[in-house]
Amino acid sequence: MDFNSRRITAILENALLEDRATRDATSYACIDPNQRAAGTILAKQDCILSGLGAVARILDVYAILDGAVVSHCEVTSHPEIFDGVRLRKGQTVAVIRHNARVLLSCERVILNLLQRLSGIATLTRKFVDEVTGTKAKILDTRKTAPGLRPLDKYAVRCGGGQNHRLDLSDGVLIKNNHIALAGGIKTALERAHRNRRGTQIIEVEVRNLAELEEALTYGAEAILLDNMPVAETRAAVERCSKSERRIPLESSGGINLENVRAYAETGVNFISVGALTHSAPAVDMSLRMVSA
Repeated sequence: MDFNSRRITAILENALLEDRATRDATSYACIDPNQRAAGTILAKQDCILSGLGAVARILDVYAILDGAVVSHCEVTSHPEIFDGVRLRKGQTVAVIRHNARVLLSCERVILNLLQRLSGIATLTRKFVDEVTGTKAKILDTRKTAPGLRPLDKYAVRCGGGQNHRLDLSDGVLIKNNHIALAGGIKTALERAHRNRRGTQIIEVEVRNLAELEEALTYGAEAILLDNMPVAETRAAVERCSKSERRIPLESSGGINLENVRAYAETGVNFISVGALTHSAPAVDMSLRMVSA
């Protein structure tokens, strides 16, 4: 993840502007402008880390917004601490040495980001662990927090998952509403083959074995099995194994930690889980500061 990219910088800038970080009334009133502080970020529960690289960048973006020369910032962590590693409760994530006012003003943005991204990475790793030994890969969806998609999807990768489409331009996925408005699977597929850009794979969402058969007949190149029970999913895998073409199968809908193993054992290639990004609980972390 390039935390210096324009897109990520804009996200961090908006987060600081939302909190009016450069107008921190309390820190301005209470803290000497020349005081330095050391802040220790602690994991208060077992988790998978994500977002560490953003910490120093948040402080850099603050300086840009503030338009003032600030004291030197130093963010240090143990060499074995990096995004994607498993942290234990009480473990130090990083130590930040910086101007005390600035550190206080950026505290909430730093923690919000680390807690959210680490929460997504932690939940993703639980799903990945559940399907170990099968060929199924865990995918995310576009059910991300508005404006945070690049970071949310990065966190999924930190947890060992894979990204599905990053946005609507990133592949053809014909879903139920497309099918309804196009007039059926046949028409939707014929138009997609005619109008797709380049070599984008055409994936079709189906809800039962009859729709699966229609999708195969009219040229689907990948198939999403929407809310299919495990037994029907297994039948779909068996049917596609007899196809002359290799058809990747993706299960989606109603999949959780209790049933994801059963779906993986059907032989599907992918399992997409919206909960990775829309329902992951934030990890508990703290930032404790002392004078430095």
